[in-house]
Amino acid sequence: MTISLYAASIPVYKQMLNSLADILKKAEAHATAKNIDPNALLQARLYPDMFALLRQVQVACDFARSAAARLSNTDIPKVADDQQTFADLQKLLADALTFLDTATPARIDGQESREIITRPGTPHERKFTCQTYLLTYALPQFFFHVTTAYAILRHNGIEIGKKDYMGAY
Repeated sequence: MTISLYAASIPVYKQMLNSLADILKKAEAHATAKNIDPNALLQARLYPDMFALLRQVQVACDFARSAAARLSNTDIPKVADDQQTFADLQKLLADALTFLDTATPARIDGQESREIITRPGTPHERKFTCQTYLLTYALPQFFFHVTTAYAILRHNGIEIGKKDYMGAY
C-alpha cells in the first residue's frame, strides 16, 4: 500500500499547527497567571544565535504554507512576519490553517515527480521532485521550528509535554 503525497503533508501540517496554537495558549495563560511579561516568552530563545519563539512560529507557518502551495502548484501567499503578540501568532496560525484547507488531495496527489525549484536564502537554485521536496526538505524544516518553539516554552517553565506537542491525531 502506498501513501499519498497529500496524506503525508497537509494533515501533518494541520495537526502540528493546531498543537502549536494550543501550546501558545498555555504559554499565554502561564504568563498571565505568573505575572510574566508576555514579551519575555515571545522573545525567548534557546541560544543567542537561534530564532526567538516568535520567529520560530512564523517560520513554521511559512514552511506549512509554502509546502502546501508548492505541492498544489499554486502561488505561495505573501504574509508579513510582523506579529508581536500571542494574539497575532494565533491569527497567523489560523490563517495558515485556512490556507492549508485550499490544498486538496485532487491538487496534490499525483504530483510526486513534478519538479519544484527553490531558492533557500542563496542565489543558487535547488531542484526537487515534489516527493523529495516534502520528505527531505519541507517536513524536516517545519518540524525543526515547531519542535524548537515547543522546547523554548518547555525550557521557560510552561507545563507542556509530549501530548501537547503531538496534539490531536
